Amino acid sequence: MFGGRKPSTPQPSGMPTPPNPPPTPTPPSTAVTPPARQAVGFETVLGANTAFKGEIKSRANVRIDGQFEGDVQVDGSLLVGETARVHGNVQAKSEVRVAGAVRGDVSAYKVHLSRTGRIWGDITTNFLVTEEGAFIEGKINMINHPALAQGFNGTALPSPEASVSAPDSDGGGRNEAVEAELMEDERPSRED
Repeated sequence: MFGGRKPSTPQPSGMPTPPNPPPTPTPPSTAVTPPARQAVGFETVLGANTAFKGEIKSRANVRIDGQFEGDVQVDGSLLVGETARVHGNVQAKSEVRVAGAVRGDVSAYKVHLSRTGRIWGDITTNFLVTEEGAFIEGKINMINHPALAQGFNGTALPSPEASVSAPDSDGGGRNEAVEAELMEDERPSRED
């Protein structure tokens, strides 16, 4: 029933059984190319209890949680974990996410510095994200940003979002952010 075979039907006794057809020749096997690999997770991990001195070059994502001394070049993304201490220049084509410490220059399409992240060195990036508590000692170079073409006296800056603090209703001293709109001044004139 579930085996996928059909039950054999008995042939009438007077009829000969047809011969099995000869097997068809199979073409010689060719090497199958594996599908292009998708960057998921980390292909290379330097564990928290590991110290390594040298150079890392990788075409995939790398995670460092231990002590590393040397330069790092990654075609994917690099994660410098909270327990990591990297002493060397870091370069990634995609993203560098720093939750530990880096003493050296950092270059990537996007640099994300978490609240525990520390960088002593220059940062070159298209996009920079820093969380409250992060530390940077060095120069930040934003590349390929529209503001570079506009210049300081270029087009108008985007208007800031307005927010107003309103005291709490019980007068307890806490303030809450309140959404507000900027409106034209419509004060009545003194002549009215």
